[in-house]
Amino acid sequence: MTYPVKEIFNGEAPPAPAALAAKVRTLSPSMTRSMQRVAEAVADDPAGCAALTVTGLAELTGTSEATVVRTARLLGYPGYRDLRLALAGLAAHQQSGRAPALTTDIAVDDPIGDVVAKLAYDEQQTLADTAAGLDTVQLGAAVAAASTARRIDIYGVGASSLVGMDLAQKLLRIGLIAHAHTDPHLAVTNAVQLRSGDVAIAITHSGSTGDVIEPLRVAFDRGATTVAITGRPDGPVTQYADHVLTTSTARESELRPAAMSSRTSQLLVVDCLFIGVAQRTYESAAPALAASYEALAHRHSPRSR
Repeated sequence: MTYPVKEIFNGEAPPAPAALAAKVRTLSPSMTRSMQRVAEAVADDPAGCAALTVTGLAELTGTSEATVVRTARLLGYPGYRDLRLALAGLAAHQQSGRAPALTTDIAVDDPIGDVVAKLAYDEQQTLADTAAGLDTVQLGAAVAAASTARRIDIYGVGASSLVGMDLAQKLLRIGLIAHAHTDPHLAVTNAVQLRSGDVAIAITHSGSTGDVIEPLRVAFDRGATTVAITGRPDGPVTQYADHVLTTSTARESELRPAAMSSRTSQLLVVDCLFIGVAQRTYESAAPALAASYEALAHRHSPRSR
C-alpha cells in the first residue's frame, strides 16, 4: 500500500551522502512504483546515476523527469542537481576500500553460525540507518516536551507495544508519570483526558495502525503535544503528530518479519528520547533512578540460607 507523498524538504540542509542509502531504504516502501524505480536505481548504482542528466535517469528508469525530481525532493534534496552531488559523494564513499556488504537473506537450511552473523549484520545496518536518518531537531523538540510534561501516554500494539512499555518503565524510573497503553479502548479513553502540557507518543512501524492513530488523533485534538515514532514518515499517523521520529528497518523476509527489525530501530529511538529527557531533568532524575536501584537491590543479592 502506498500513501500520498509529502515533499519533506522544508528548508533544512539536504541529507549527507552517507545518509542517502539509508533514506532510500526507509522511504522506498511508501513510494509509488515509478518513484521506487528511481530510488532503487540511485541506491544500486550511485556512480552511474550521478553521471546522468535528469532526462537520462528518467529514460533509464522508464519514468518521467517530473518523477525523478519528485523523488529527489522526497529524499530531502531541493532539486535533482543536489541529488546528483550526493550520489557522487556516495559513490566515492563506496569506492574508498570499504568491504562489500554481506547478504542478509536467511535460508531454511542456513547453519546457526551463519544465522547469527546475518542477523548481527542486519541489526547493525538497521541501527546505522536509523541514526543517519533521525532528525535531531525533531528529537530535541520531543525531548523538551516530554521533560516538562504533566503526563506522558504511549500507544503501541503488537511488537510496538513492547517498545512502548520499555519507554514507559524507563520514564517512570526517573520520576515522570508515564503510561503505556496496549488496549485500544483504554488508549482512547485515556487520551480524552489529555490537555496542553501533556505528551502522547504513538509507535507504529507501518504508520497506518488504526488502534494507534485513533488515540493520537484524540490527544492531538485535546491539545497535547504529539510524537510519532514510525518507519513511514508519510504515513497517516503523521497527520496528528507535532514531531515525527523516523525509524529504519532491515529488509523483511519469510524468516524475519518486519516486527523483528522494526523493533530494533524503535528501541534506539526510544533510548535516545529517554537519555535526552534524563539529561534535561538530571537534578530530579538522578536521585529517582538511584532510589529505584536501591529499592530493587535486595532482589539481586544472593539469598541467605
